[in-house]
Amino acid sequence: MRCGKMAAAPPPPPAGAPGAWGGVRRRCQRLLYWVPVLFISSILCWSYYAYVTQLCLLTMTNIGEKVVCLVAYHIFFMLFVWSYWKTIFTLPMNPSKEFHLSYSDKESLEREPRGESQQEVLRRAAKDLPIYTRTMSGAIRYCDRCHLVKPDRCHHCSVCDKCILKMDHHCPWVNNCVGFSNYKFFLLFLAYSLLYCLFIAATDLQYFIKFWTNGLPDTQAKFHIMFLFFAAAMFSVSLSSLFGYHCWLVSKNKSTLEVFRAPIFRHRTDKNGFSLGFSKNLRQVFGDEKKYWLLPVFSSLGDGCSFPTCLVNQDPEQASTPGGLNTTSKNENHLFPAKPLRDSQSHLLTDTSSWSETSVKAENGKVGMSNPALTMENET
Repeated sequence: MRCGKMAAAPPPPPAGAPGAWGGVRRRCQRLLYWVPVLFISSILCWSYYAYVTQLCLLTMTNIGEKVVCLVAYHIFFMLFVWSYWKTIFTLPMNPSKEFHLSYSDKESLEREPRGESQQEVLRRAAKDLPIYTRTMSGAIRYCDRCHLVKPDRCHHCSVCDKCILKMDHHCPWVNNCVGFSNYKFFLLFLAYSLLYCLFIAATDLQYFIKFWTNGLPDTQAKFHIMFLFFAAAMFSVSLSSLFGYHCWLVSKNKSTLEVFRAPIFRHRTDKNGFSLGFSKNLRQVFGDEKKYWLLPVFSSLGDGCSFPTCLVNQDPEQASTPGGLNTTSKNENHLFPAKPLRDSQSHLLTDTSSWSETSVKAENGKVGMSNPALTMENET
């Protein structure tokens, strides 16, 4: 090939080729993933028509009741739609470049047989990274599809085919991964959808009873009002359990994946390793400024790549040390590599009040400080 000339692009595969069918199948799958979102959107549009037009404008006779119900309804509706929109269209955050293997490390990893050589490559790549969790065999968590060392609480999503920071789960109802970038939006979506359904059921109840007992004339509004109450009550039950479950997760600083598989640290498995106490767990998701807590705007603390944990000894060269944790000298062994936390995370540890409940765990964690041999293990 002559210098200065670009190579010709390969011809597209013929219509019947396997590659072409694979592309069509992937496009069809992407379209099918939007079916649950379209279903929720259609239910929402119908509920707006049924409540505003059929219930408020055509059925309610009291002007004051109409105004109050319409104003309150549109507030809940706006917050519901806003949080739902943000949950769907906020792109999940992926690990930063520092967690990706360099070109030479990737070549070394592919060239060397599985064994100590690959362990050394991963050990060298993770040496200066703020990671403390391991696989079940004690290996550094590595994604062979994204070619990166996984940050703590990061997992590979098989649907999105990428690693997601602080992944909670892939939700088909929003056609998106729920993780660090949109977990607050997902919580607010659950909260406002629950309030939306409860408000509709509460204000629709008396008219539902009147239509059920034939207290009102049999009109077109009867179907809409009666079915609206059934739908709102049904969704309220399911949403209340789901919202309560995620509130419990926030209070314990856990993700759905971490409930089913507790995080594994270098010394042992600890299901509460990332919990800093209720107040700090709440602030980690909603942020420090309370004026933004109820709004679907991003205010979570940190960068999603590193998280403070009650099990990690801080760097002894750092000026501040959490109360209840003793600093260790440079010659002593650490439970984990002595890496400082990110600036956006370390301020969560400055308040000594919440460390009294975790100091016992930190002292007990000093047992079993052996460094298990790092082995390659792919983990989704």
